[in-house]
Parts: sequence; structure tokens; C-alpha cells
Amino acid sequence: MTELGHVTCYVDTPAALAMVVGSSGGYMYRIDSSSNRITKLRQVRFSELGFRERNHLQEWIANQPDVLGEDLLIIQKEFDGFDETRERLDLLALDKNGNLVVIENKLDDSGRDVVWQCLKYASYCSTLSKAQVAEIYQRYLDRQGLDGDARRLICEFLGEDEFEDVVLNPGNDQRLIMVAGQFRKEVTSTVLWLLKHNVFLKCFKATPFQDGESLFLTIEQVIPLPEAEQLMIGISEKENEERVTERVQAVRHQIRKEFWQMVLSRLEEAGATLYSNVGPSRDSWLYAGSGLSGVLYTMIINHDELRVEFSLSRAQRDENKMMFDALCSERHEIERSFGAELDWRRLDEKKASIIGYAKSIQAHNKENWPEAVAWMVEHMGRLQRTFAPQVPKLRVLVRG
Repeated sequence: MTELGHVTCYVDTPAALAMVVGSSGGYMYRIDSSSNRITKLRQVRFSELGFRERNHLQEWIANQPDVLGEDLLIIQKEFDGFDETRERLDLLALDKNGNLVVIENKLDDSGRDVVWQCLKYASYCSTLSKAQVAEIYQRYLDRQGLDGDARRLICEFLGEDEFEDVVLNPGNDQRLIMVAGQFRKEVTSTVLWLLKHNVFLKCFKATPFQDGESLFLTIEQVIPLPEAEQLMIGISEKENEERVTERVQAVRHQIRKEFWQMVLSRLEEAGATLYSNVGPSRDSWLYAGSGLSGVLYTMIINHDELRVEFSLSRAQRDENKMMFDALCSERHEIERSFGAELDWRRLDEKKASIIGYAKSIQAHNKENWPEAVAWMVEHMGRLQRTFAPQVPKLRVLVRG
């Protein structure tokens, strides 16, 4: 017998008859090479054949786990090591990454509750330590009458020299595999939803066939389809990244809005009217007009910095550069008025020019907000007092 993907080949040498049995669209066919014809085999139910879940399907998978499309190490059958419950999971395995794999088997019908069962078992297994996993496997070996040390066998399976280097059951990466003759719609719908939310879950369809006295079995991965699995993983990772980005942005927007509300309240308490008609924003900046179009007082909050800026951002680039040069010619007097050296950015490659002042601080950390708000209020006041006398001069300059 040889395996060709989902095809099993049998050769009946005494009768000189080759028979290839393959699955296609839920069917299997017997190929008679002498007549060059195929005959569809009869699909049957496990119950029809008298097979039972625990005594048959479970045993087949336990002794041939690679029917599930990967190398798995079965470490327990009928595992019941859950505190204060009488529940038993069918098979518990390790994959090549050291993740625990919960395998739940059903016969002809998955039933409605198989997903819920698997999720419960995964949650129970999520707390198992490396030592407990090794102990569970050792009990399995002893009960099955198999010689061997669990820790050594785990090392061999994972390709590690020392058990100390082995990582087992990391984080919440427990995987789920379900095997059944048919999966109900409510099951497949839930599975697809879980896959989109990064729950490691696969469904395999087990189908028996009969040809006279001969019985055959196919076990095919149906969710996710093998050829689409990597694509789904890629899509899932992308969607997860987008969801994380959206959550981070939502939190950041809320933080900024709260921060600006505090700044505006403090400005109002201080009697400053510059921002009196401005409301809190989710943006990283908040600006107010100077009385000259395109010339703005701007407050900025970054993750690790606060800034106040006098921004020259009129529609015409040449006007901005001309205003900047005029102000720069009075740089020493302006900085003396402000009380510190300013950051002068002509920004020749851009339309606007900026004169600003910054403070390094973890501004998104609310513990720093009393200091950050006080700094912003003080330095925006100093910036306005410094540049307000310059605005009439700039108006004359740009109007020629």
C-alpha cells in the first residue's frame, strides 16, 4: 500500500489486478486495469459497519496520527486530568512546535456542540506546564505498556538535545482538530469565524467506503482547505494586524482628546483667549489663528515629545520663506523675548516654514500629564507673547 496525496493504491499480485482507490468530490473509484474501467465504490456510514468512535476511529488516529497531515506525537487518550470535571478529551498530542493539539473525534455526525467541547478542552489545557505535559505523556506510555522515557521521547520528537531547552504549550497557542463524517452548518460557520480570530483549528472529514468485503477510509482536511491554508493564515495575520492598528489608533485618539481637553481647560483658567474657539481633537495637533491667514500657533503632542510652533503655512511658498527670513533676521531679539533658543526650520523642500520649541517627555503616559499640561500652557503663552508683535509686520510684508 502506498500513499499518493489523498489516493491509496493497492496491488493484488496473485490476480494480476491493479486497483487504485482515490477520493474525488466525496467519491472513491476502483480502477480495473485489465478492462480499463472505473467503478464507484459505495460510501457507507460508520454506524452501518458497526464501528465506534472510541474503539475504532480514535484508535486509528492514535496509531497513525499522520493521517491528519502532519507529524504529531500522541501523548494521551481519553485525557481526564481536569480539576473538578468528569470530561475527557479524545486525544491529546504535541505538534513540532511544542503546541498542545486537542483532537476531538465524532463518527457520522459532528453534532452541535463539538466546537464548544474543543474550546473547553483547550482552555483546560492552556494551564498545563512543561512538567505536567511530560508527566501526562509518561502515564500514557506506562498505561499502554510502552517502554520509554517521556522527556527523552519529547526531545527526540522536537529535535532538542536537552529537556531544559524544550518549550511546551507556549502562551495560548493550543490547537484544535476535529474529525467527523459530516460537519453541521452551525459547526462550520463557527469554525470559520474562529479561524478569522486566530484560533488554530482544523476540520477533517472521515469517510468509509465498501467494496465487497474490503473497507476503505479517507480522511480529508476540509477546513481550511489545504491549498488555501497558507493564504488564510496570511489573510488572518493581515486582518489581525489591521485590528490591532485600529485598536491602538482608537486608544491614541481617546488619549489625545482627553489631553487636549485638559490643556484647553487650563488655558481658560489662565485667562488665555487664543484657543477659546477651539475644541479638543483626536489629532496630534491643535492650532489657533494669529489674525493673519495661514500663520498659526500650533500645539503638538507626540509619543515622546511636546511641541509649540509658530507655523508659516500660507498658500504661496515664497511668502512663507520671505516671512521666515524676515523673522530670522531678528532671531536674537525673538529668542530673548521667548527666553530660550528656538528651533528654526526653513524647510526649503516644503511649502511651510516653522519656528518651534520642544520638550522630551512620554506624553501619552497619563502620569506625566500634570507636568505636560503645565508645560504646554506656559510655553504656548510665551510663544504667543513673543510672536504677536511680529504679526503686523508680517502682514505688511506679504501684502507688499
